[in-house]
Amino acid sequence: AMPSGTTTTYVKLSQQLGDVKAIRDVANANGKNPLWIVIPCHRVIGSDGSLTGYAGGLHRKQWLLEHESPYKQQTLF
Repeated sequence: AMPSGTTTTYVKLSQQLGDVKAIRDVANANGKNPLWIVIPCHRVIGSDGSLTGYAGGLHRKQWLLEHESPYKQQTLF
């Protein structure tokens, strides 16, 4: 499990599983997670930092990541 406020990439997950070429399989398994709000698949992002597919929608993925972030966005006004 990944701690709240942290992220990983599909590449790193496939490396941890011992097969760097399994990126597509890791992404497919992550995308089929039926418990996306309980099992934190929203913490998996693209290698370039992009928000990639999420069963709950990318707007929810972004909200969850911002909500968990130890760094809060400051506003000017």
